[in-house]
Amino acid sequence: MTKTRTNKLRWWAAGLILGLAAMWGMYVKAGPADEVVLTIGESYQQVREQSRSTLPALTSDNTINLYVRRPAVLRFSDPQYGFVTPTAKLLSLYADQDGKVTQLTLSPQLETLPLEDAMSIVVKLQDQLRRAHWRPILTADHPPIADTPTMRANIRTGADPQTFWLAGNKYQVSLDIRRLKHESRPNDERYLIALQLSGPPLMTDQPAS
Repeated sequence: MTKTRTNKLRWWAAGLILGLAAMWGMYVKAGPADEVVLTIGESYQQVREQSRSTLPALTSDNTINLYVRRPAVLRFSDPQYGFVTPTAKLLSLYADQDGKVTQLTLSPQLETLPLEDAMSIVVKLQDQLRRAHWRPILTADHPPIADTPTMRANIRTGADPQTFWLAGNKYQVSLDIRRLKHESRPNDERYLIALQLSGPPLMTDQPAS
């Protein structure tokens, strides 16, 4: 095989790989997003069957941290208290000894975000909770996160506000937003949201004064 023909084959192979990569990228963008569908208390196996996701099989070694390997939307499917999150790169479920889902933790974003974008996600999630009849609790010390100049200033200084919500006597959610600081980039403002969802035992509201 001549050197010229070898070079042509290399260029052809490289072009084919790039073309396939571009086609795959278009397919991923055009295709439906992964989705984890669940309610607290369902069997983990049922969650896997009704979801379109990369959740792993349940074994005796991994009941604590069952995480997706590809970003996915969470659809909390309780008929009364349901809500949907933006696509989460970090989404992890926890199952008990009976294989039932007891808790989940997620960060409803694909990367750390500017404060403007992070606040928008948090406010919209809280609006969903309100519409689905969740109620905020412990509001004296942990009020719902509001997009105000004061709240933004507090978050920028590391206040890390956290808010708590109850759905009847069935579920609870904690939601917070915090700034991530990089030692090498102290002026780079990036923010991370964390949402935790679980069932009983539930937190209780503060007693009336």
